[in-house]
Amino acid sequence: MTPEQAQALVQERFAVSATAAGRALTATVPPERWQEFGRFARESLGCVYFSFVSAVDWKDDGLEVVARVENLEANVALTMKTRLGAGVSACASLVPVYKGADWMERECYDMFGIRFEGHPDLRRILLPADWEGHPLLKSYAVDTPHPPYR
Repeated sequence: MTPEQAQALVQERFAVSATAAGRALTATVPPERWQEFGRFARESLGCVYFSFVSAVDWKDDGLEVVARVENLEANVALTMKTRLGAGVSACASLVPVYKGADWMERECYDMFGIRFEGHPDLRRILLPADWEGHPLLKSYAVDTPHPPYR
């Protein structure tokens, strides 16, 4: 499968724009289709290698979840994106589809406050359980004291 073939399948199945550049493909889907899109990437595009999941805080425009999966045999990489929107911090978990998403989704929860619905063990992974706030949000006060860290 080539990136162009994958692009055509994504556009046909999800009716979203997908851009191809070299071996990389990028597609943005609505949050309610996030897990469905992950399953499609695995089963239909052969993207069985889960690389990462992270997030971007666009401040007034809300949070965006970004994940990368790859079909190593066909040399195709797919960057999956979903925009949660202002005031929304919940997204379906990819753990039922990709077991490797487990700790990375916990990190996104810890740093950005994104609740991954259906995650088997969503709790802080980097910071103590009593830590207040989510440090990678742009609304997080940098000068907030957190003894003994600051």
